[in-house]
Amino acid sequence: MSSRAVFACSAFAAACALLGACGEPRAPDRAHAGPLVKRAFEDESQVAVALREHYTKYEYRIPMRDGVHLYTLAYVPKDASRTYPIMLKRTPYGVAPYGPDNFPPKSSRVQGRIAPSVGFIREGYILVHQDVRGRLMSEGTFVDMRPHVPGKAKGQTDESSDAWDTIDFLVKNVPQNNGRVGAWGISYDGFYAAHAAIDAHPALKAVSPQAPVTECFIGDDVHHNGAFFLADNFGFYASFGKARPRLTRKMVWENTFTEDVSDAYDFFLSLGPIANIDAKLFKGEIPFWSEIMAHGDRDAWWQSRDPRPYFRDVKPAILTVGGWFDAEDLWGTLATYRAFEAQSSKEAENVLVMGPWSHGGWVRDKERQGDITFGQKTGAWYREAVELPFFERHLKNAAIAAPAEATIFETGTNTWQRYPTWPPPGAKRQPMYLHAGGRLSAAPPSPNEDAAGADAWISDPAKPVPYTARPLLEIDADYMTEDQRFAGRRPDVMVYATGDLTSDVTLAGPLEAALWVTTTGTDADFVVKLVDVYPQDHADPDPNPTGARLGGYQQLVRAEIMRGKYRNSFERPEPFKPGEPTLVKLAVSDTSHTFRTGHRIMVQIQSSWFPLVDRNPQTFTDIYKAKESDFRAATHHVLRTPAHPSSLAMTIVRGALP
Repeated sequence: MSSRAVFACSAFAAACALLGACGEPRAPDRAHAGPLVKRAFEDESQVAVALREHYTKYEYRIPMRDGVHLYTLAYVPKDASRTYPIMLKRTPYGVAPYGPDNFPPKSSRVQGRIAPSVGFIREGYILVHQDVRGRLMSEGTFVDMRPHVPGKAKGQTDESSDAWDTIDFLVKNVPQNNGRVGAWGISYDGFYAAHAAIDAHPALKAVSPQAPVTECFIGDDVHHNGAFFLADNFGFYASFGKARPRLTRKMVWENTFTEDVSDAYDFFLSLGPIANIDAKLFKGEIPFWSEIMAHGDRDAWWQSRDPRPYFRDVKPAILTVGGWFDAEDLWGTLATYRAFEAQSSKEAENVLVMGPWSHGGWVRDKERQGDITFGQKTGAWYREAVELPFFERHLKNAAIAAPAEATIFETGTNTWQRYPTWPPPGAKRQPMYLHAGGRLSAAPPSPNEDAAGADAWISDPAKPVPYTARPLLEIDADYMTEDQRFAGRRPDVMVYATGDLTSDVTLAGPLEAALWVTTTGTDADFVVKLVDVYPQDHADPDPNPTGARLGGYQQLVRAEIMRGKYRNSFERPEPFKPGEPTLVKLAVSDTSHTFRTGHRIMVQIQSSWFPLVDRNPQTFTDIYKAKESDFRAATHHVLRTPAHPSSLAMTIVRGALP
């Protein structure tokens, strides 16, 4: 990927103007004395050249408190006339290129790998990368999502202590550092950044967990509300999950199980019950996959991997960043922000940025997601106007005002909003109810609305509803804005919609479904999708690289799944009683979206989402051990009566629901 944006030396001042920098000025220290690289970067090849010209690379093997050494590289500015803050990234993906003499080649992507953005190289930072414990060139044993250990005994370690020991070494040994450290990372690297903030080293002043892996049974990569995200985990752990036999400089992304696969739907369906994946393909050679299969409920093993209880009394400033179209860690971003916000002091700076991005998309300059365009380089704006100033302020004592509490991109209008809280002040919760004839309305069902009072469908595990019209093996975040007409036309997908809106309706905050259901089985999944239906005469995008036709387009805005047996507790699953009305509540995550005048608001409900999510056999059992005979078709009803009203509650900030 190469960036076409031109970052002039004056860009940082322009970014401050965009933010309205009017806070109390502080005297800049010796680390904040103008740009290190005094020329523009027209593309990333020039950034790689500038890195070699202006930086010296150092190699360290940093001792941890238990004697394990972690391999660490540091890029240090050659200009010794001033000091520089340290930007630390800890990663399980390798810190290549290895060795003090090897710099990234011109063709490599520097932004998002070597530094959060090219601005950090331009302005002058010490850039430190570390292989985490047990990965590539670092000693020790790797543990996926290693649990935090409160009240550690002498010599006991976790990711927080490894970060502490690393920072202590860096500030004492890396030349020209100013004694201030920032931590950052995207995805799994964001997990390590967030853990660095727990019981943080005094030198750690600012942390940015970006799309952080957070809790993997309720909302992030592995499960959503107990439902296993099959295709993504299979594709990732088939390569990443292989054990490292020895120290190595080579990160191997090799999945030999799907070399001849052209249709993901057929591939996963042909494998049968999920237990067959290990029996037929992995054969016990992917340790974390085996651990997932051994822990079907949110037991102590999963609970120990939830860092949120430890995000308290945090001293560093926190900038949590995520994307509305993140197919992996949307939930984790919002959950991380909320955990820091709820448990830190009111004086602690804890801010949120949510943009129109897929996973890590803010390091690139895409102006669209799938068929939907945003008309601007939102990544470039964020990097220069929010991210870099945040670290300049905390690590260089720069006279820059704090960002808004929540900097939020609003899809539909394609505008940035700044809010003093998230959700915004004055936001109102409003349920939209399901009605006969596929109607969706803010009015609850009335008595005798129709004789049935329910809509029914047959859910057959042998013919699950696909999550996309495209049979992709690798999960593509474009499904998060995809036209849903392919699903809404199936008999096992229930569809409800308003009439044409007479004014704009803006949502900003959580969505929560409350479904009254019955089933003939003893378990069931429920998927709820919020959809923006475009008018038939809607103009096509210009330019239009995907050839999209937006007339009548049904854009997915947000969707989520609940594994029904966890409706009351993720720790203690319960079967459904066939035919008994049962309430299933489902958090459908947050959104920031405007339904424009003339559009319609649609809700779709279904009971499978394959192969994004594994199949529910619809009999109450440990699905990871289910047999073919456990998979049975079932008839589900969603009720819509005054006694059992089904709804999707939305958080409204502007306009009124019909």
